[in-house]
Amino acid sequence: MPEHETPKQLPLVMEEPRGRKKPPRHLADLTPAERKELLEEKGLPGFRAKQLSTHYFARLVDDPEQMTDLPAGQRAELVGALLPDLMTPLRTMEADKGTTVKTLWRLFDGALVESVLMRYPDRATMCVSSQAGCGMACPFCATGQGGLQRNMSTAEIVEQVLAGARALARGEVPGGPTRVSNVVFMGMGEPLANYKAVVGAVRRLTDPTPDGLGMSARGVTVSTVGLVPRIKQLATEGVPVTLALSLHAPDDELRNELVPINTRFSVAETVEAAFEYAATTKRRVSIEYAMMRGINDQAWRADLLADVLYATGADWGWVHVNLIPLNPTPGSKWTASDPADEREFVRRLEARGIPTTVRDTRGSDIDGACGQLAATE
Repeated sequence: MPEHETPKQLPLVMEEPRGRKKPPRHLADLTPAERKELLEEKGLPGFRAKQLSTHYFARLVDDPEQMTDLPAGQRAELVGALLPDLMTPLRTMEADKGTTVKTLWRLFDGALVESVLMRYPDRATMCVSSQAGCGMACPFCATGQGGLQRNMSTAEIVEQVLAGARALARGEVPGGPTRVSNVVFMGMGEPLANYKAVVGAVRRLTDPTPDGLGMSARGVTVSTVGLVPRIKQLATEGVPVTLALSLHAPDDELRNELVPINTRFSVAETVEAAFEYAATTKRRVSIEYAMMRGINDQAWRADLLADVLYATGADWGWVHVNLIPLNPTPGSKWTASDPADEREFVRRLEARGIPTTVRDTRGSDIDGACGQLAATE
């Protein structure tokens, strides 16, 4: 963050600079009616839009030669109109015997973003980016230290999921062919600062095939550092995704340092907004808490976190705490908690009746924390 910019000035929604070239329009940016209309504007048969949507979302086809129901003479024009190339894989890294795959993508304008595919015995999860970089300036986060380049389009977000879906469907990930069951907006960027595109992506992912990917909203998690007005807006969208609130500290003094947007929306305001989201959507909220040695992992802070969550006056159906062992960036003063301190933190929360889990630390050997791979490129 520049020296003259205070956390109070951090934007709720990033406005694109005028004159910036936008990503090519893709069918994932558009409703079915808009896809048809776009083809007709180009003098192409509108009914072909559904065929293209079927290839993209239902058949997971990305090779035009396999789209044999499209007339050979029009195929290139149709594909160019609704299925332009959005991103190019620059680098792929694997861990966990090939079941964790991290990809660094170059977007059309050279911006770099990352996605991670994580296959488990009972599910396959895509972690996706929503912005190239991030403007929230959290000091322990690799992406936050790089600043914000731009928002991603709806289609650029969706394409990360589809790339993973194609790899899984083709059996390219150990364990045999399967589908993407979960999507988490926990990659690069603050999802709610790119609100319109993120909600658009959620709708494309949950729209029935062939209009969208046909996922359940229950399989989608949107994280946020706590943009309170956007949390309240998300509750009205009618797409009951899981909200993950990146809290990281239970007291304003520390959270002001760790999550600068906290100077605009206090811990109490942020947790209250999360509770209201749970009450409206009937979806349990996840409180994300990165455990940092000697910073926020003291036992008394576990007690304070319990107090903050109990302050809503609600029963324990609305929330669970997800502790995240920090994946440190090279040369950073921020490092993972001692396992004994982590266990005591869990014990304190569970003693207060708060469901608590510790996140599986996949991908630590491949710069698993989003932003690390892009930062080294």
